[in-house]
Amino acid sequence: MAVLKRASAASVTSQLESLRRHSVIVADSGDIDSIARFRPQDATTNPSLILKAAQGGRYQHLVQAALAAAGSRSAARWNEAVLEHLFVGFGREILALVPGRVSTEVDARFSFDAAATESKARRFIDLYDAGGIGRERILIKIASTWEGIKAAERLERDGIHCNLTLLFSFAQAVACADAGVTLISPFVGRIYDWYRNSRGVADIAPADDPGVASVTRIYEYYKKFGHRTQVMGASFRKTTQITDLAGCDLLTISPDLLQKLAATTGEVEAKLTVASARSSNVERMPLDEPAFRWQHNEDAMATEKLAEGIRAFDADASKLAALVVALPV
Repeated sequence: MAVLKRASAASVTSQLESLRRHSVIVADSGDIDSIARFRPQDATTNPSLILKAAQGGRYQHLVQAALAAAGSRSAARWNEAVLEHLFVGFGREILALVPGRVSTEVDARFSFDAAATESKARRFIDLYDAGGIGRERILIKIASTWEGIKAAERLERDGIHCNLTLLFSFAQAVACADAGVTLISPFVGRIYDWYRNSRGVADIAPADDPGVASVTRIYEYYKKFGHRTQVMGASFRKTTQITDLAGCDLLTISPDLLQKLAATTGEVEAKLTVASARSSNVERMPLDEPAFRWQHNEDAMATEKLAEGIRAFDADASKLAALVVALPV
């Protein structure tokens, strides 16, 4: 009897382990210890996550290395170089722990400047290359503005893979697929937040979650029309949003939600499949620049959340710069 009980206990699966069978799990964190604990395939970072990590003493060696690597140059360029080396320093530490890729984000202030976005992306790739890390392990994160998407299109032609972030509208998703970007990160939780606030309710039932519905629509469109761009659900508020997107190509999840999934037993069934996507009634959307701008503008949620996200990432990058450059080398 005891043998049977041990066998039963050993067969219990956590939601996290079950979810791994359907989607690639990505850690959404700058906390290297958390990434090591949950063993994700990939990891994503952004200025807000790195700011949070850098404020503690745990990663001061990365901060000091960035300060030293920036060398001697003009004040403005020195500040910029410090952040470049810091972002790549975090990326390199993360890549020592994950078998796949890390996403490193271009400055939010370049969101409407395609040339500056492209230049910054190439700078990151050069720094990773100098550290012995090939571009196949790097995803350059770029805001999903028209200018960002066009910069990503050019980068992809040169074998620099891009992760288009701050994605809220269907128009953004279609434009990214047309540009042939490697991956997109639609923000489930922030969409949910906007609709919850606009409706004046404390919660939205899982079956009616607009963030989940948005990612489902994008996934169906991509798979039905054979787009190679991968969909990575992001910015989750609760585990039901994650499990309701099981089967999505990738899911990037914060450490607290990873912990909840790991602590909860039960099988997670695939909700998104290529077969169901191909039988969906989603229609192809032709999209040039005027159509993109109009379609995105028509979505009040997407317009507000994109602008808000760009401002927030820029503000946190400025805070990070102030924190870092105030330290002695």
